[in-house]
Amino acid sequence: MRSWAEELPVGRVVRLDAGPDALALAVDPLPESGPAVVTYFAAGASSVGEVVESVLRELDRAAIALFPAWLPGAAGTEGPGGVNLPAVRALALRRAAASEHFGPFLAELAERSLTSPPQALAAALEARGAGPITASVFAPEVRAAGLVRVLADSFGRRRAAILVRVPDGLGPRAQEVLAGACEWLAQRSAAGVWLTGAPLDAIDRIPTVSVHLDPPSGGHAGSGHAGGGLVGGGEPGVGEPGGGEVLTRATAPRPPAVGYPAVAGRPHPGSRSEQALEAALTAYAWAAGRAWNQTYHPHPLAAPIRVDLMWERERCVVEIDGPDHRGAAKFADDRQRDVRLQLDGYAVLRFPDFQVLTDMDTVIRQIGQFLRGRRGTEG
Repeated sequence: MRSWAEELPVGRVVRLDAGPDALALAVDPLPESGPAVVTYFAAGASSVGEVVESVLRELDRAAIALFPAWLPGAAGTEGPGGVNLPAVRALALRRAAASEHFGPFLAELAERSLTSPPQALAAALEARGAGPITASVFAPEVRAAGLVRVLADSFGRRRAAILVRVPDGLGPRAQEVLAGACEWLAQRSAAGVWLTGAPLDAIDRIPTVSVHLDPPSGGHAGSGHAGGGLVGGGEPGVGEPGGGEVLTRATAPRPPAVGYPAVAGRPHPGSRSEQALEAALTAYAWAAGRAWNQTYHPHPLAAPIRVDLMWERERCVVEIDGPDHRGAAKFADDRQRDVRLQLDGYAVLRFPDFQVLTDMDTVIRQIGQFLRGRRGTEG
């Protein structure tokens, strides 16, 4: 059975007739056989080049954060020390020789992935005016094609699509700029560029495509990332959407403009709360057996459920909820998927992301108490 995402076009710009909230739930987890989907939270811009550069900068940040998911053989390689830089360069060139990747660009991206700071630190530095930590030397056309291939590889897909969330209030000139940038990206990268959100009522050349989404059935986990497990697009100036972290307006970093799904088996690289919880759990022997960002299939006819953290043997699921979970659609979906998990014997432990960041001791104590109880042990 073909998924709705697999039927949508790539290499061109279309508008989807489904709302952004429904689409956000529908891409977490990614539909089987469909493309990898990243979400771009558009904003007003004065030129096509400005929009293109914004998208490429955010795709570049996402690709670096997802390393080494897109480079076979690079797992466990951290930091530029020793032989790591020449090693990842050699892996990248080998990968390019056996694929459609452009070797010099892939090698440069691999090297920058080792030398760039973690995503959360990079975003904080940029928010303080430090500018991008590193920048590619390649032309926009090369970056567009290369980054889309890398993002597709990160999720084991042959293709990728950019889901553009159009903001309200764009005037005719701003609409034309956004449409022109989307057309440039589709032509240069061969990605699908799918528009949702506010209409571009001043543009008549972009066709509308009907999307038939399955109704919500508890099939989507809510990982505390805006857009159903995506990093990006939270409340500007209030929190860091990478993990939905609630900070003060004075200290909050600039929200990322691109959201992307988690890679199975890892905490989301853009989520401070997931990263912090994983770091804390490594100190406890009882935390063995955990698996991050897994897709659970209740039965063949049911929608899959992506969970933040799972202990399968103990049938325990931990969810980290960001501010977006207070929205009606996400709240209702959370309740439905929790019931589905509970009917299958799973306990669902939910923690607000701000609690993970500010009261880790309580979170760890409660998870440990539950797991030890399921195992019938005291230690």
